Amino acid sequence: MKKSLLLIPLIIISCKKEPNTTETAPKDSIMVTEQPSAESSIDSAAIRKKDSLINNSPVTKHVLKKGVMRNVKEGQIIRTADASQLPFTVGEQFTKDNQELVLKITNYDKPDLKASLSTKEKEFNIRFNQIKLPNGEYDGPFGRDISYKIPEKGEVWLIIGKSNMASGNTKGSFSVSVE
Repeated sequence: MKKSLLLIPLIIISCKKEPNTTETAPKDSIMVTEQPSAESSIDSAAIRKKDSLINNSPVTKHVLKKGVMRNVKEGQIIRTADASQLPFTVGEQFTKDNQELVLKITNYDKPDLKASLSTKEKEFNIRFNQIKLPNGEYDGPFGRDISYKIPEKGEVWLIIGKSNMASGNTKGSFSVSVE
């Protein structure tokens, strides 16, 4: 009898439900869409030392005449630019874990490619994971800078994402400069 009296308070305590309090991260409601414009002008701040700034990230509003196509599919951001726009800088932002950016450079005809990643984020875990050459071969991984001999003309992909060998934040803004 005494044992059952001891069990009653335990059962009552275990049956009490605490109110569910869950923290939800604010959702980014900014949506960027490119609208083609035949007579769009280039902001003078968008040109730095003969470099073009191509940036369609939600935090920046610069869009050049030729622009850069941008598609998002299941955590993968695909940007396509023509090599005639080189050198250029593309701004982007990862808002979710495990996102990756595939920067496709079409009509690439130079013998080598140089690119670098830059960010203002502290301890941002980002790197060039792979490069896809015009002949379909892949190479990598690399760091935040890449200098690579391109054996033939065609489309080159730079695949950017987190390093599985490092720790750090995987969300934030960054830019890719390509020469």
